[in-house]
Amino acid sequence: MADKNKSNATIGFEKEIWDAACVLWGHIPTTEYRQVVIGLIFLRYVSTAFEHRYQELVAEGDGFEDDKDAYKEVNVFYLPKESRWETISANAHKPEIGKVIDTAMEAIEKENPSLKNVLPKNYANPDLDQSVLGNVVDIFTNVNMSDNEEKDLLGRTYEYCIAKFAAKEGKKGGEYYTPSSIVKTLVSILKPFSNCRVYDPCCGSGGMFVQSANFIQEHTGRRGTISVYGQEANPDTWKMAKMNMAIRGIDADFGPNPDDTFAHDLHKTLRADFVLANPPFNYHPWGQENLVDDVRWAYGLPPAGNANFAWIQHMIYHLAPNGKIGLVLANGALTSNSSGEGEIRKKIIQADLIEGIIAMPTQLFYSVTIPVSLWFITKNKKRKGRTLFIDARKMGHMVDRTHRDFSDDDIKKLADTFEQFQNGTLSDEKGYCAVADIATIGEHGFVLTPGRYVGIEEQEDDGEPFEEKMSRLTSELSELFEKSHELETEIRKNLKGLGYDL
Repeated sequence: MADKNKSNATIGFEKEIWDAACVLWGHIPTTEYRQVVIGLIFLRYVSTAFEHRYQELVAEGDGFEDDKDAYKEVNVFYLPKESRWETISANAHKPEIGKVIDTAMEAIEKENPSLKNVLPKNYANPDLDQSVLGNVVDIFTNVNMSDNEEKDLLGRTYEYCIAKFAAKEGKKGGEYYTPSSIVKTLVSILKPFSNCRVYDPCCGSGGMFVQSANFIQEHTGRRGTISVYGQEANPDTWKMAKMNMAIRGIDADFGPNPDDTFAHDLHKTLRADFVLANPPFNYHPWGQENLVDDVRWAYGLPPAGNANFAWIQHMIYHLAPNGKIGLVLANGALTSNSSGEGEIRKKIIQADLIEGIIAMPTQLFYSVTIPVSLWFITKNKKRKGRTLFIDARKMGHMVDRTHRDFSDDDIKKLADTFEQFQNGTLSDEKGYCAVADIATIGEHGFVLTPGRYVGIEEQEDDGEPFEEKMSRLTSELSELFEKSHELETEIRKNLKGLGYDL
């Protein structure tokens, strides 16, 4: 079992991924590189889990190490010999290494029909230098994946590749995956239960489902008691979602193929107990012109230039009578009044669907720094007419120069705050949390920014008298003004020497 207090802001083997990139650089296109790496990480991951279970069964001494059911019962892939990493690594520097890997993938698909035509099988491509591929295999042979069972490993790896290549090539990656801190927070607050239906209309690599299953297993001891429904338009991430579910023994319905959720809703009759989602921020165009009279827009037609309130209303439409939504949105959705968004938000608030809003800190994502908020939307709320606001922007800790993470204690604090609110025992805390009724939200123009409601935390009195403090601060400010004038004079002088007058 992984250490639950270990940071989830990173995947733990970024250096090895970048080393593989450097080896492959110039030999294959960027898009193919991602598929090569994801496939190898998939193989390495399932092989690590298989080998761990295999050694357990050998140690038990009952002769079940080749019994497929002994692996299935603990949600571990049974791997035929040709699919095990020991076979891959043993052939790393043979001319047929690509064929060996393709054969390994084919054997896994044969053993697991749900993965048919999902795994990458292009390693024997003559355009891929086989000696280079062998060197990449060597890199991943030395990667330890034994402590990654709780992470959306494939999605996080793919996101890392996107971010790194974007930086290298001077382009925007355009895709991102939900940080584990955010997913764990959503799940810990929503508390999905056994035999529930969980839905994500833009499921990416399936990270929401991974954490939901983990939560249920931790609280009931049974991982498989969850019905998963998802949809994803991107073919690569759709395949990753299927891979992610398969290696964890989660039965999932992602539709027969990748497809656009707005244009072709693959789960029209679904009414989910829980909807968890991180829709593309400010997504456009989303095809509004073809969906003007769609039944999903119960609170108003979303604008063509931004899909935020199309996603929200789509999710509400798919809620069961007591269903709950936890989703991630860019902060603009909290305040926007353009193109009718403010009126849609007002109607959703007046319908008493907004249970809580959490403002999150920046730097939780690999590839975007945009500030986000978590929305909790609930039918049949326990606290009628009340909404909880939390300002968590100061929470978390930096795990490196660019990544912030939440500890388990941070996540527990947020979940406990929600539980206290729902039980009616929460007291407002300046700068952190506040409960507001619909009338109060209306007085704020139906804006949902938590800072408007929680206020500023009270500062400790430092003991310096007010008059003395003001005298000191104004003196310091005067010195700064004087310095700025000196700098301005110097800059003008230098520019004049270059022939420019201001």
